[in-house]
Amino acid sequence: MEQFILILERMYTLEDLQIFKDNPYDTMIKYTVDTKRKVIAIGGEMHADSEEVLLKNGSNSKDIWGANLLPWQEKASIEYISLINIRPPINKKMEIEIPEIREIVKQITIQWIKLDYEDALS
Repeated sequence: MEQFILILERMYTLEDLQIFKDNPYDTMIKYTVDTKRKVIAIGGEMHADSEEVLLKNGSNSKDIWGANLLPWQEKASIEYISLINIRPPINKKMEIEIPEIREIVKQITIQWIKLDYEDALS
């Protein structure tokens, strides 16, 4: 199956996200956020795939962070975990450890993807 990755140019709903179901994952969608430009590239098998799309579209790698969206649960949630998030010395793990960056990723996600999110998006 060919990878499907796009940069969001409008608000997406749960119905819109159906195009990503089983492509390639059935319960989540990998995506990357450019925290400076406030854009999202969504889809692909690995975060590096959507990161590459953002880089080709003018983003800088230091501004791109990866996350996983789990939209098909009762309450949608975000996992702030990706290999591209490992950036010693500022972020030494796959999970985004910097609270300010997590909050920016969350706010940009909510701006572009309208879902019923868990109250405690942490």
